[in-house]
Amino acid sequence: MNEKFKRKILHLLFPTKCPVCGCFIGSMDRFCINCAENLHRYNGNFNIKGAESFTASFIYDDGIIPAVMLMKDGICGNAGYALGNELADRLADDGTVDKIDIIIAVPMYRKDERARGYNQSDVIARVIGKRFGIPVADRAVVKIRRTKQQKMLDRKMRMFNLKGAYAVRSPEIIFGKRILLVDDVCTTGSTFTELTSLILENGALEVRCAACCHTSDIHKKSVQSG
Repeated sequence: MNEKFKRKILHLLFPTKCPVCGCFIGSMDRFCINCAENLHRYNGNFNIKGAESFTASFIYDDGIIPAVMLMKDGICGNAGYALGNELADRLADDGTVDKIDIIIAVPMYRKDERARGYNQSDVIARVIGKRFGIPVADRAVVKIRRTKQQKMLDRKMRMFNLKGAYAVRSPEIIFGKRILLVDDVCTTGSTFTELTSLILENGALEVRCAACCHTSDIHKKSVQSG
Protein backbone atom coordinates (compact mmCIF):
# COMPACT_ATOMS: atom_id res chain seq x y z
CA MET A 1 0.00 0.00 0.00
CA ASN A 2 1.27 3.48 -0.87
CA GLU A 3 2.69 5.13 2.28
CA LYS A 4 0.86 8.40 1.71
CA PHE A 5 -2.48 6.64 1.20
CA LYS A 6 -1.89 4.43 4.23
CA ARG A 7 -1.18 7.42 6.47
CA LYS A 8 -4.29 9.23 5.23
CA ILE A 9 -6.46 6.20 6.04
CA LEU A 10 -4.91 5.85 9.50
CA HIS A 11 -5.33 9.59 10.02
CA LEU A 12 -9.10 9.20 9.59
CA LEU A 13 -9.18 6.52 12.29
CA PHE A 14 -6.44 7.83 14.57
CA PRO A 15 -5.79 11.55 13.90
CA THR A 16 -2.06 12.32 13.63
CA LYS A 17 -0.52 14.19 16.56
CA CYS A 18 2.65 16.19 16.95
CA PRO A 19 5.06 13.91 18.87
CA VAL A 20 6.31 16.86 20.92
CA CYS A 21 3.19 18.68 22.13
CA GLY A 22 0.41 16.25 21.18
CA CYS A 23 -1.68 18.68 19.14
CA PHE A 24 -3.42 17.46 15.97
CA ILE A 25 -1.52 17.90 12.69
CA GLY A 26 -1.90 16.84 9.06
CA SER A 27 -1.57 13.20 8.03
CA MET A 28 1.83 13.75 6.38
CA ASP A 29 3.17 16.27 8.90
CA ARG A 30 6.01 15.45 11.25
CA PHE A 31 5.62 18.19 13.87
CA CYS A 32 3.29 21.11 14.39
CA ILE A 33 4.57 24.49 13.20
CA ASN A 34 5.30 25.81 16.69
CA CYS A 35 7.29 22.76 17.80
CA ALA A 36 9.16 22.58 14.51
CA GLU A 37 10.38 26.14 15.08
CA ASN A 38 11.80 25.14 18.48
CA LEU A 39 13.88 22.22 17.22
CA HIS A 40 17.63 22.81 17.20
CA ARG A 41 19.51 21.24 14.30
CA TYR A 42 22.71 19.39 15.04
CA ASN A 43 25.64 20.93 13.19
CA GLY A 44 28.51 19.51 15.21
CA ASN A 45 31.53 17.51 14.16
CA PHE A 46 31.47 14.27 16.14
CA ASN A 47 33.63 11.23 15.38
CA ILE A 48 32.99 7.57 16.13
CA LYS A 49 36.16 5.47 16.37
CA GLY A 50 36.37 3.21 13.33
CA ALA A 51 33.35 4.72 11.58
CA GLU A 52 33.52 6.63 8.33
CA SER A 53 31.04 9.29 9.41
CA PHE A 54 28.44 10.38 11.95
CA THR A 55 25.12 12.06 11.15
CA ALA A 56 22.49 13.49 13.51
CA SER A 57 19.35 15.55 13.03
CA PHE A 58 18.86 17.41 16.31
CA ILE A 59 20.55 18.48 19.50
CA TYR A 60 18.99 16.46 22.30
CA ASP A 61 17.29 19.23 24.27
CA ASP A 62 13.87 20.20 25.59
CA GLY A 63 12.59 20.86 22.09
CA ILE A 64 12.90 17.23 20.94
CA ILE A 65 13.02 15.23 24.19
CA PRO A 66 9.21 14.64 24.36
CA ALA A 67 9.26 12.93 20.95
CA VAL A 68 12.19 10.70 21.93
CA MET A 69 10.61 9.80 25.25
CA LEU A 70 7.32 8.95 23.54
CA MET A 71 9.13 6.15 21.72
CA LYS A 72 11.03 5.02 24.79
CA ASP A 73 7.76 4.84 26.72
CA GLY A 74 6.38 2.35 24.18
CA ILE A 75 3.85 4.73 22.64
CA CYS A 76 5.58 5.77 19.40
CA GLY A 77 2.61 7.46 17.70
CA ASN A 78 3.96 9.84 15.04
CA ALA A 79 7.42 9.96 16.64
CA GLY A 80 8.94 7.17 14.55
CA TYR A 81 7.71 8.69 11.30
CA ALA A 82 8.87 12.18 12.27
CA LEU A 83 12.28 11.26 13.64
CA GLY A 84 12.97 8.71 10.93
CA ASN A 85 12.23 11.11 8.11
CA GLU A 86 14.17 13.94 9.69
CA LEU A 87 17.22 11.68 9.93
CA ALA A 88 16.61 10.48 6.37
CA ASP A 89 16.72 14.10 5.20
CA ARG A 90 20.10 14.62 6.84
CA LEU A 91 21.51 11.40 5.42
CA ALA A 92 20.44 12.50 1.96
CA ASP A 93 21.85 16.01 2.43
CA ASP A 94 25.30 14.86 3.57
CA GLY A 95 25.55 12.15 0.91
CA THR A 96 25.62 9.22 3.33
CA VAL A 97 22.61 7.52 1.77
CA ASP A 98 24.61 6.92 -1.42
CA LYS A 99 27.33 5.10 0.51
CA ILE A 100 25.36 2.38 2.33
CA ASP A 101 24.18 -1.08 1.34
CA ILE A 102 22.45 -2.25 4.53
CA ILE A 103 20.97 -0.57 7.60
CA ILE A 104 21.34 -2.08 11.07
CA ALA A 105 19.45 -0.69 14.05
CA VAL A 106 21.25 -0.67 17.39
CA PRO A 107 19.73 -3.79 18.98
CA MET A 108 17.94 -4.06 22.30
CA TYR A 109 18.11 -6.99 24.68
CA ARG A 110 15.28 -9.27 23.52
CA LYS A 111 13.34 -9.26 26.81
CA ASP A 112 13.51 -5.47 27.01
CA GLU A 113 12.30 -5.18 23.42
CA ARG A 114 9.34 -7.47 24.11
CA ALA A 115 8.46 -5.46 27.22
CA ARG A 116 8.43 -2.19 25.23
CA GLY A 117 6.74 -3.74 22.21
CA TYR A 118 9.38 -2.64 19.72
CA ASN A 119 12.93 -1.38 19.33
CA GLN A 120 12.69 2.36 18.70
CA SER A 121 15.95 2.35 16.75
CA ASP A 122 14.53 -0.33 14.46
CA VAL A 123 11.40 1.74 13.86
CA ILE A 124 13.57 4.69 12.82
CA ALA A 125 15.82 2.48 10.68
CA ARG A 126 12.85 1.07 8.79
CA VAL A 127 11.51 4.53 7.99
CA ILE A 128 14.89 5.34 6.47
CA GLY A 129 15.10 2.00 4.67
CA LYS A 130 11.64 2.35 3.15
CA ARG A 131 12.34 5.92 2.07
CA PHE A 132 15.47 4.98 0.12
CA GLY A 133 14.82 1.34 -0.73
CA ILE A 134 17.71 0.11 1.44
CA PRO A 135 17.27 -3.21 3.29
CA VAL A 136 17.24 -3.27 7.09
CA ALA A 137 19.04 -6.34 8.40
CA ASP A 138 16.79 -8.07 10.92
CA ARG A 139 18.78 -9.43 13.89
CA ALA A 140 22.05 -9.67 11.97
CA VAL A 141 23.48 -8.15 15.16
CA VAL A 142 21.88 -8.88 18.53
CA LYS A 143 22.27 -7.83 22.14
CA ILE A 144 23.00 -10.98 24.12
CA ARG A 145 22.97 -9.65 27.67
CA ARG A 146 21.26 -6.87 29.57
CA THR A 147 23.49 -3.93 30.48
CA LYS A 148 23.26 -1.17 33.05
CA GLN A 149 21.64 2.04 31.85
CA GLN A 150 24.30 4.06 30.09
CA LYS A 151 22.99 7.34 31.51
CA MET A 152 24.17 6.25 34.98
CA LEU A 153 27.79 5.74 33.88
CA ASP A 154 30.78 7.87 32.93
CA ARG A 155 32.56 7.45 29.58
CA LYS A 156 35.01 4.80 30.79
CA MET A 157 32.33 2.73 32.51
CA ARG A 158 30.05 2.98 29.46
CA MET A 159 32.65 1.21 27.34
CA PHE A 160 33.21 -1.47 29.99
CA ASN A 161 29.45 -1.91 30.38
CA LEU A 162 29.06 -2.76 26.68
CA LYS A 163 31.95 -5.21 26.31
CA GLY A 164 30.60 -8.54 25.12
CA ALA A 165 27.01 -7.28 25.13
CA TYR A 166 26.55 -7.66 21.37
CA ALA A 167 27.10 -10.48 18.88
CA VAL A 168 26.91 -10.90 15.12
CA ARG A 169 24.38 -13.63 14.29
CA SER A 170 24.54 -13.41 10.49
CA PRO A 171 28.06 -12.45 9.36
CA GLU A 172 27.21 -13.38 5.78
CA ILE A 173 24.74 -10.49 5.65
CA ILE A 174 27.31 -7.85 6.57
CA PHE A 175 30.43 -9.28 4.94
CA GLY A 176 31.79 -6.91 2.31
CA LYS A 177 28.91 -4.47 2.82
CA ARG A 178 28.77 -0.78 3.66
CA ILE A 179 26.74 -0.59 6.88
CA LEU A 180 24.69 2.23 8.39
CA LEU A 181 24.17 1.90 12.16
CA VAL A 182 21.08 3.74 13.43
CA ASP A 183 20.15 4.77 16.98
CA ASP A 184 17.75 7.28 18.51
CA VAL A 185 20.21 9.19 20.73
CA CYS A 186 24.00 9.39 20.80
CA THR A 187 25.81 10.70 23.86
CA THR A 188 29.48 9.69 24.11
CA GLY A 189 29.31 7.33 21.13
CA SER A 190 30.17 4.29 23.27
CA THR A 191 27.43 2.11 21.79
CA PHE A 192 28.30 3.08 18.23
CA THR A 193 32.01 2.48 18.91
CA GLU A 194 31.44 -1.00 20.29
CA LEU A 195 29.14 -2.03 17.45
CA THR A 196 31.33 -0.50 14.76
CA SER A 197 34.32 -2.50 15.99
CA LEU A 198 32.28 -5.70 16.13
CA ILE A 199 30.81 -5.26 12.65
CA LEU A 200 34.18 -4.45 11.07
CA GLU A 201 35.70 -7.49 12.76
CA ASN A 202 33.06 -9.58 11.01
CA GLY A 203 33.97 -8.42 7.55
CA ALA A 204 31.96 -5.28 6.84
CA LEU A 205 33.60 -3.02 4.28
CA GLU A 206 32.86 0.13 6.27
CA VAL A 207 30.48 1.49 8.89
CA ARG A 208 28.68 4.82 9.13
CA CYS A 209 26.66 5.92 12.16
CA ALA A 210 23.51 8.01 12.47
CA ALA A 211 21.32 9.10 15.36
CA CYS A 212 18.21 11.24 15.50
CA CYS A 213 19.76 13.29 18.29
CA HIS A 214 23.16 14.07 19.73
CA THR A 215 23.39 15.39 23.26
CA SER A 216 24.69 18.82 24.16
CA ASP A 217 26.68 19.42 27.37
CA ILE A 218 23.76 21.33 28.88
CA HIS A 219 21.38 18.39 28.64
CA LYS A 220 23.63 15.39 29.32
CA LYS A 221 22.09 14.88 32.76
CA SER A 222 18.78 13.99 31.11
CA VAL A 223 20.26 11.63 28.51
CA GLN A 224 18.41 8.36 27.98
CA SER A 225 20.80 6.51 25.60
CA GLY A 226 24.44 5.72 24.89
